Amino acid sequence: MSLFVRKDLGSLLAEAGSGTLKRELGPLNLVTLGIGAVIGAGIFVLTGAVASQHAGPALTLSMILAGVACAFAGLCYAELASMIPIAGSAYTYAYATMGELVAWIIGWDLILEYSLSSSSVAVGWSGYALALFQEMGITLPARWTGPPGSEVMLPDGSSVSGIFNVPALVICLLLTGLLIIGIRESARVNTAIVIIKVLVLTLFVAVGAHYVNTANWHPFIPPNAGEFGAFGYSGIVRGAGLIFFAYIGFDAVSTASQEAKNPGRSVPIGILGSLAICTVIYIAVGLVMTGLVPYQQLDVPSPIALAVRATGVQWLAPIINIGAICGISSVILVNLLGQSRIFYSMSRDGLLPPVFSRLHPRFRTPHITTAVTGTVVAIAAGLFPIGVLGQLVSMGTLLAFAIVSTGVLILRRIEPDIPRPFKTPGMPWVPIAGALICLYLMAGLPVLTWVRLFVWLAVGLTIYFAYGRFRAATLRRQVIPDVA
Repeated sequence: MSLFVRKDLGSLLAEAGSGTLKRELGPLNLVTLGIGAVIGAGIFVLTGAVASQHAGPALTLSMILAGVACAFAGLCYAELASMIPIAGSAYTYAYATMGELVAWIIGWDLILEYSLSSSSVAVGWSGYALALFQEMGITLPARWTGPPGSEVMLPDGSSVSGIFNVPALVICLLLTGLLIIGIRESARVNTAIVIIKVLVLTLFVAVGAHYVNTANWHPFIPPNAGEFGAFGYSGIVRGAGLIFFAYIGFDAVSTASQEAKNPGRSVPIGILGSLAICTVIYIAVGLVMTGLVPYQQLDVPSPIALAVRATGVQWLAPIINIGAICGISSVILVNLLGQSRIFYSMSRDGLLPPVFSRLHPRFRTPHITTAVTGTVVAIAAGLFPIGVLGQLVSMGTLLAFAIVSTGVLILRRIEPDIPRPFKTPGMPWVPIAGALICLYLMAGLPVLTWVRLFVWLAVGLTIYFAYGRFRAATLRRQVIPDVA
């Protein structure tokens, strides 16, 4: 039972063609899937914190640095996803290149990454939705709009103690039900949402550009405040590391590669296309936002809404609110999709119980996995307030990207003759650069984030050595059905 036994590429390719999950997604679906995950809480919430605490107007440089790192990693993802079109993303690629133990570590890391993202983003969705309801004259019972013990403000200025965040729970359960019904229906809803939020952000840039005060961009790189990450060039690096919270999106594209009609062509288009579009949107929004409001004032839950108020254009505020709600909804949808597919792949390999790989007899979706994931995320969203989770999620994303970049190098050496529908250009420098940049950005994250990551991985390794390792070894000696 070697800890570093690799999954045979032949068996992976056979699994890809076994017809388990339904292949319904084309290039447009995958591009919008990526945009759906990237354009969400990162741009509507996190950009304000990065600008106000770390980078100032140089927020755009942080975005460019994160985008460059993602471009290197994205090219590596595109090669592996096209040649190994299996649900599971970085987990599956690690299993094929570095062995079972590394695959478990990255799979367990991705579970944390997607779950934290989904729960925290759902709480953010609740806040935007409640604001929109108030503008429409709809009032919900205040106690049921916040987690236990939280202070929920009333219109008259008083406050009550929260019991449970019902709106956050409801949106998670609704999107979970949509994912169970089918990937095609989920993709169609996501495409519609993506069109809305891209139009809203384009409108913000177009209108806001007329009200930009260029004085807000000076100094463009604020001087360092005396510690690493507090402005200056180290602040740009810290900001780029945090922005990775948002770039989890194109990783989610690769989790859906087993449901793509022509993964060899569609998945690279989905990954690289969504990455390019989102990076351009991020830079444009960042420039306008920091031009409308001094960066010191952007440390608020809704920085774009604050920037809109600075323009004085009243009719734009509710439109931005709707765009934020749509944007955050699609992030939850794609994160739940990615999470359930990773559970599905790990279960098929024996590292998790077989119940997680059962498929619905009609919809051909991993319904139990999706239901369990959605329920846990929904309950967590209802019980806990938004925390500063961006750093931990970014750490997990960077780790996944570094492993994928390294995996391309390994597979080129040990399996040089395997057909590759898409090949990473600039070998070996592109994957080397991708891995090194990700590791550099990881080094820029706080020590406490590293501690939390190691605690989570320690829990996962306990499960692996107590259960997963032995069941996976047994499973390799027999064949299990796809549908139980």
